[in-house]
Amino acid sequence: MFRIFGPPGTGKTTRLLDMVDQYLTEGTPPSSIAFLAFTKKAASEAKERACERFKLDAEKDLPYFRTLHSLAYQCVGLRKDQMMNKERFKELATHVGVDLSTTQDLLTEESTAAVGTQHPILSLINLARLKKTSLNKMYDSSEIEYSRLEVSYLDTAYKDFKKQHDLYDFTDLLELFLEGGHHRCPFFKVCFLDEAQDLSPIQWDIAHLLNDKCERMYAAGDDDQAIYRWNGADVEQFIHLDGGSEILDQSYRIPGSVHTLAESVSNRIQYRYKKEYKARKDSGSVQYIPHIDELDMAHDSWLILAQARYMLDEPREVVRSNGHLFKYQNGARSISEKVSQAIYGYTALSKNKEISGSYVKAMYDYMSGNDKRIARGFKKPDVEDHLLYSYETLCKSCGLLCPNNLIWHEALDRLPTIDRAYVTAVLRRGEKINQDPRILLSTIHGAKGGEADNVVILTDLTWSAIKDLQTRPSAQDDLLRLFYVGITRTRKNLYLVEPEEIERSFLRL
Repeated sequence: MFRIFGPPGTGKTTRLLDMVDQYLTEGTPPSSIAFLAFTKKAASEAKERACERFKLDAEKDLPYFRTLHSLAYQCVGLRKDQMMNKERFKELATHVGVDLSTTQDLLTEESTAAVGTQHPILSLINLARLKKTSLNKMYDSSEIEYSRLEVSYLDTAYKDFKKQHDLYDFTDLLELFLEGGHHRCPFFKVCFLDEAQDLSPIQWDIAHLLNDKCERMYAAGDDDQAIYRWNGADVEQFIHLDGGSEILDQSYRIPGSVHTLAESVSNRIQYRYKKEYKARKDSGSVQYIPHIDELDMAHDSWLILAQARYMLDEPREVVRSNGHLFKYQNGARSISEKVSQAIYGYTALSKNKEISGSYVKAMYDYMSGNDKRIARGFKKPDVEDHLLYSYETLCKSCGLLCPNNLIWHEALDRLPTIDRAYVTAVLRRGEKINQDPRILLSTIHGAKGGEADNVVILTDLTWSAIKDLQTRPSAQDDLLRLFYVGITRTRKNLYLVEPEEIERSFLRL
């Protein structure tokens, strides 16, 4: 298995697609090429780029551009109705008498596991399976606030429930694939495995199986960016993998001053594969600031990062109070799509333009009924989302009473005052409220793979991270990698916000 080390911004995916291009040029059928990524998002991006670059059909020509979970699902041959989903977890909750209300459709190919976001016991069970360790050992090393008896009970009940209903989760897929992989998995001319540093032990077993099922295999990644150990990732396997290697040595993202800081951080990681790469020629800047409200975010793109989600509460209020449009790592915008549609819908009508039914519905939701803005009985307009409607049509057939010459915030009188003031501030800055925001608030984990002109890192660490440093030898390496990932999202300027307590900071690592 040949490793390709891709430090931040060195064009790892482009390098892999260049290699795909080379195989296609040499006459390799696209269906004999596997490109397997850690997440569905990464696999889809690679497939889209390959289709655009090579003029291929995504479904017909690239059947093996997918995640490892998706490959397992395809080869094992289960039906969709055999997979655990949110409704099935609700049935399980009723069956076992345990509140699993936090469980969503999370045991999916989107990630290695659903650890940290589903029910803690289910997360622990799944993590033990991914790490190929016993549940008792996993329990002893965890800080879960449930008794060993409760964990054992739910583990047994979950297994029995799946067996009784012939159901499987995505970790089951990996196990089934391994059981009969040599018979189920096709033979490939070449296989590319992206973000290999994030693979769990069970996924590494699949990687080695794939290595036996192809003529040539490439594992690409960067151990310095391995920040998912808490989620089962086994970076040591990537570091110590047998075979040759290549290091991509030119970053097209990171400026000189940021690169210097990043190198000082990565060089302190104890267990790593040593590699050197060059920065961009421009120097950029690294600045230490006491508080985020000192920054002028009126231009360019911004990425505001913290170790934990709760740490983003204060930056969110600062950005909002300054009238900036922003979004969160889950894609949610500070001005919701519904509010944007309502405002733009009314504004368009005031200019004698037609709007779609979906905009009409949003607009009506923020207008008073009972013969104030909308006639009685018409609060839920009978319109089709894909059809267009004029102001005259809405007045005649859909009970619209509101004049079309009011200011939008007068017409949309049910829009909360705080939202009205915020939208007004954003518009005064000259920003379009339906545009993709320039500012993103995210945890560092959520921003991996992203980048921005300006990156702001809150350098505070959680108390649990400090405790982890005192009890687990590899904890410092994990935090250094996390800080490194945050730093290397930067295209121009990096701002490090001084911590509330210097003893509890990335800066003390």
